[in-house]
Amino acid sequence: MKAGTTPPGVSNEPEAAEWVQRMFSRVASRYDFLNHLLSFNIDRSWRRVLMERMRDVLRRPEAKILDLCCGTGDVQLDFQTVAKAPIFGADFCHPMLVSAKRKATERGLRPLLFEADALRLPIADSALDAISIAFGFRNLANYQTGLCELHRVLKPGGLLAILEFSHPAGVFMKTAYGFYSSVLLPLIGTAISGSKEAYTYLPDSIRKFPRAAELCEMMRRAGFEEPGFELLTGGIAALHLGHKSAGRRTCQSPVDLVP
Repeated sequence: MKAGTTPPGVSNEPEAAEWVQRMFSRVASRYDFLNHLLSFNIDRSWRRVLMERMRDVLRRPEAKILDLCCGTGDVQLDFQTVAKAPIFGADFCHPMLVSAKRKATERGLRPLLFEADALRLPIADSALDAISIAFGFRNLANYQTGLCELHRVLKPGGLLAILEFSHPAGVFMKTAYGFYSSVLLPLIGTAISGSKEAYTYLPDSIRKFPRAAELCEMMRRAGFEEPGFELLTGGIAALHLGHKSAGRRTCQSPVDLVP
């Protein structure tokens, strides 16, 4: 199995995708509460940074924007507070989309949602002006395939924004976060959600995820122009930004991306 999420007990990409889908289905009803609790609400500030970096495209009425791996729709709802363009949301976990639809409807908004696999999007080539993914990219069964698919559906010059957990660099932050993620997070998450494997998987998936500079290089080799990243909260999270090259270059195949 190439670089991608590796849940326990899986041996190939289809099994990994199925495992992640089942896991999120089980925790969907408590997902929002646990996200805010376990991040001490810092996740809200990270999403504000994401929205600020995407503000220009969000303010364009003609833009086509997708929040991929949208979960229960928090990013999509945040975007709609400033956007002049319609914001679409997609996820491959149906219970998450049910929660997203309910939240949008309760706020009097029209839920523009559809169910889709991030590795095989039902979207035409060069159709989107921007794609955001908040804390969903590391759950893809194949990161290179995912980047190539996102490259395919973006217009030349289109923006990709990936907000994801990363790896703190400082000794104090690394030690404190390591203890929290490996000991406290599984205990609290399991007690509230009832799913031990979900909140054991979470810190393990972060630990195995490429470092920010490595993901930035993967984006560059996939055809994204001058990708960059900024570390948030001492490196606990990172926001990656890149634009699809306006030239004729197409995304390299996943095989080509493996060093």
